[in-house]
Amino acid sequence: MLRLEYYLAFAFILYIIGLYCLATKRNMIRLVLGIEILINAANLNFIALSAYRTPGFVDPLAHSIVMISIAIAGCVSAVALALIVYAYKHYGTLDVRKLRRLRE
Repeated sequence: MLRLEYYLAFAFILYIIGLYCLATKRNMIRLVLGIEILINAANLNFIALSAYRTPGFVDPLAHSIVMISIAIAGCVSAVALALIVYAYKHYGTLDVRKLRRLRE
């Protein structure tokens, strides 16, 4: 079994990738993917920390919470992608900066 530090390091790398996507990308689809990466990093942290809390015991509550979180994240991303498709059909662009200019 791998040590806890490996899981936490991988989750930290996922956090960095997700934050990079949110900070630098202008495409709405890439923003949604960045949010999904952040959610997956949080889920990985939750599972890893619940597995290493007590030696030899894995908390099933953490697994059930993560499964619900994955289901909710899937629903949120489906709604977000539906809104993105509507915005593209209506405005003809997925660039966030151009869509902000339309508000003024």
